Amino acid sequence: MKIFVESIDQGIWDSIENGPFIPKLKKNGSFIKKPWSQWTIEECKMAKLDCTAQNIIAFALDSNEFFKISECKSAKEMWDTLKATHGNINESKEVKTRSQARRKRSQN
Repeated sequence: MKIFVESIDQGIWDSIENGPFIPKLKKNGSFIKKPWSQWTIEECKMAKLDCTAQNIIAFALDSNEFFKISECKSAKEMWDTLKATHGNINESKEVKTRSQARRKRSQN
């Protein structure tokens, strides 16, 4: 998934890993969310990356998986939900490899 998404735009993957870009402005010494009507063209493009990421993730899933992420508000939230549901893919591969190796040893 990472390779596919990065091939489209690195910013999309950044949105998945780090959350959406939210334009902010400084007011009374703190930062607040900038009203949409004040966003620059560049800020709109950056914020749209999260929408694109959500679309890619949603279309990659079957209906059962989609149901798990349907209430998520960002691509990061979707991705984190899927990771929590399926666990660490690298750990899963490692466990599967060890199980296959044990079976081969027991067959010999």
